Amino acid sequence: MFFQLIAKRYENKPTIITTNQPISKWGEVFGDTTIASAIIDRLVHHSVIINIKGKSYRIKDLVQENFEHQKNN
Repeated sequence: MFFQLIAKRYENKPTIITTNQPISKWGEVFGDTTIASAIIDRLVHHSVIINIKGKSYRIKDLVQENFEHQKNN
């Protein structure tokens, strides 16, 4: 279904994808390297890829919440 969505939007609508998995592992993620390749092909054509490295804000917030919870108990 994800492939169908991407194929329908391809060259018609902008699409933003965020993931914590590198493109090289998408075959494993989708369980099919052929579908993953087709999705990647459509996503990277005419695209800008921004690779953000660093600590996750969600994990940072979770760690802070756990620390505050332990401190208060």
